[in-house]
Amino acid sequence: MLAINDLDYAVQGRPLFKKATAFIAAGWKVGLIGRNGTGKSTLLRLIREEVEHPTADAAIKLNKNARLGWVAQEVPATDDTIMDVVLAADRERDALMKESETATDPDRLGYIYERLTDMDAWNADTRAAIVLQGLGFSQEDFHRATKEFSGGWRMRAAIAGVLVSEPDVLLLDEPTNYLDLEGAAWLEGYIQRYPHTVIMVSHDREMLNRSVTHTLALEHQQLMLTPGGYDDWMTLAASKRAQLQAQKAKQDAERAHLQAFVDRFKAKASKARQAQSRVKMLEKMQDIAIPISERAVPFNFPEPKGKLAPPMLELENAELGYGEGAKILSGVNLRLDPDDRVAIVGANGQGKTTLVKSIAQRLPLMSGQRKASSSLTIGYFSQDQLDELTAGETVLNHVTQKLPKGTPEHKARGAAAQMGFSHEKVETNVEKLSGGEKVRLLLGLMSIDKPHVLILDEPTSHLDIDSREALIYALNDFPGAVLLITHDVYLAEATADRLWLVNKGKAKRYDGDLRDYKKLVMQADRA
Repeated sequence: MLAINDLDYAVQGRPLFKKATAFIAAGWKVGLIGRNGTGKSTLLRLIREEVEHPTADAAIKLNKNARLGWVAQEVPATDDTIMDVVLAADRERDALMKESETATDPDRLGYIYERLTDMDAWNADTRAAIVLQGLGFSQEDFHRATKEFSGGWRMRAAIAGVLVSEPDVLLLDEPTNYLDLEGAAWLEGYIQRYPHTVIMVSHDREMLNRSVTHTLALEHQQLMLTPGGYDDWMTLAASKRAQLQAQKAKQDAERAHLQAFVDRFKAKASKARQAQSRVKMLEKMQDIAIPISERAVPFNFPEPKGKLAPPMLELENAELGYGEGAKILSGVNLRLDPDDRVAIVGANGQGKTTLVKSIAQRLPLMSGQRKASSSLTIGYFSQDQLDELTAGETVLNHVTQKLPKGTPEHKARGAAAQMGFSHEKVETNVEKLSGGEKVRLLLGLMSIDKPHVLILDEPTSHLDIDSREALIYALNDFPGAVLLITHDVYLAEATADRLWLVNKGKAKRYDGDLRDYKKLVMQADRA
């Protein structure tokens, strides 16, 4: 289906691929993994022929007449309905349907109807409804104008469009960034059942483990394709590394033995010839290279300032929302203790963010009570805060502004270094940071106040798998409370020990675990 042969490609002189090779067969579901900045999205662009390169065209070959599909950008905000834009995403079907209304040539009409039948065009509305509901849209949403939806929901519509068109090769670049846990669970099952080839860039470990048949790892400018999901790749990579280390140890011992003979007998006439032969053996030895394993810079959440007695915070009979006529949640009775680790679940639009904003006092209660210790400090992170960073100011500027007035520069630089910013990076303007670096900066700024509670609303959308792993370690080491909203099941399972369910205007404790909740979601009639 897709062959990549000896691909060389560089961006601004920085090589991303050197003689990279891989073959992907029809029907495979492939997870494309690698650290941020290694070139995963660039590879998808090369496959789509969005970037030109003299060797790339020859190095990447797709089966003749194979249809490529991808999410190019979010659906624009217009008067077109969600259903209309999803159906129009299949350009071939859309064009043929329109032509069938005006064509008069019998041969052409015969071809049009044959092609429409082959692509099951008459059932596109049904497929679109299934996909839209799976991604969280209600039936009432189908006929609403796209301009009535946020950018995130319009991106979901774009994902729906490419899924409904069912291309022969489906390219997805971090699709779960725009989905809640429920939508991600639905997409996972959809990819498993997808009848054609899928190549998906993802940092969602659980999705990779459960939905792909093969893993394509981009490391050290090379591509390595292995059967199975992310954990299978990790096991194989660890085994390969151990094998290389054993071979290198054996080679080093042999090299030392030969060198010792040369050093001992090179000046002895009777042994000179033997010594010279060993010199040649040493020269011909090719070093066994063990790739350097790059690990993510750790996150650091300091111990809260002062211990608080339970309950640390309570909501009693609270109504939450945005004013008259915009009540989101009612009758909320929840309590948070100093050692609680809570994952908040529920479909997008049900009120998860409204709940945490109210807890963090970024949104006033409409009624009811919020009881909390006067010493309580809350650290709050949301993806919306990425837009709050001040363009034109450096990392150091932001850190300095957060520290007490008069803090010496060397201490500000030290604080930035603890957040993971090097001496050079600390002078970088924030608009030039990657998404993952912006997340790291915001989490670091949040931690300066040494909060008792960390509220994290989708913290991982811009983090690669290694950085997500580092975040898990930091959250598990943090001695305070954690409230977490995330679509990343692996992160939630590794850090949370209880759930709050937000659904149908209510927020309450859920007595099962994440696997119980996910089963409930998968069994629900969302298709």
